[in-house]
Amino acid sequence: MPARQDVTFISGKDICAAWLYPRPGPERRDKTPALILGHGLGGVREMRLDAYAAEFQKAGYTVVVFDYRYFGSSGGQPRQLLSISAQLQDWAAAIKFTRGLDIVDPQKVGIFGTSFGGGHVLSMAVRDPTIACAISQCPFTSGFASAGTVGLALPFIALRAILDQIIGFFTRRIISVKLAGKPGEVALMNQPDVIQGYLGLGRPDHKNYVAARMALWLPLYMPGWAARRAKIPIFVAICGKDSVAPPGPTIRYAKSIPRGEWKLYEDLGHFTIYNGDGFQRAMRDYLEFLGRHLPVGATSAP
Repeated sequence: MPARQDVTFISGKDICAAWLYPRPGPERRDKTPALILGHGLGGVREMRLDAYAAEFQKAGYTVVVFDYRYFGSSGGQPRQLLSISAQLQDWAAAIKFTRGLDIVDPQKVGIFGTSFGGGHVLSMAVRDPTIACAISQCPFTSGFASAGTVGLALPFIALRAILDQIIGFFTRRIISVKLAGKPGEVALMNQPDVIQGYLGLGRPDHKNYVAARMALWLPLYMPGWAARRAKIPIFVAICGKDSVAPPGPTIRYAKSIPRGEWKLYEDLGHFTIYNGDGFQRAMRDYLEFLGRHLPVGATSAP
């Protein structure tokens, strides 16, 4: 069986493109636990999610990594449209697809999200209490707190967002706003470590923009606050030097999750957890958490 396969599933009226990483080893009749991976703000699979998937696969999990609609290899028009409700629908569709795989134990499916996707998994933990467990990496937990990181660019982003929303009522065109920008630049992320950090994760042709209308809804999205109602085990990885998703609110929210566990990586920034020693340390903690809440050996017979 190939180490990775290209697959698709339906979400809404469009197709989500995904990678399927079957558990390695000889063909077996038992079903395996699975993990579903989703990225952050404007992110696509190629932006280091393949590295996480390979490590989880090596540990014995079947892994599904998907692109949200309107991004990457997935369908949907207009392109680069970031809709919170649509992305949560994509998560639900990915969970349904994964549970339906004949190599997966449908009762043992966990989710992993990073950055904006880290916020989504907190939301999904509340929406679907049958999920086995969740890992939320450097998560977006407070729209209000994250909006405050862009400084004086905020009113200019808001103007673009209003114009884009008006255009969106009549056409599929968009008015864009940069994802990663220099300090002070009109961008959704404009701290000093953003350009090198964010663009360093992706491929050279990565589209560094989204439809600006999402900025109207971003401050209202509070997945950290919602997570206090989650009933499943959740591990929250918090970066102490996070310039995009401020660690203070995230720590407060993590402490309120009934079955939550959290760890502060004091020396890591929002983007340094994806590579090198930061990646390795976090991955060890993720596998330890999964060993307790989604163990590879605890599978059901077909």
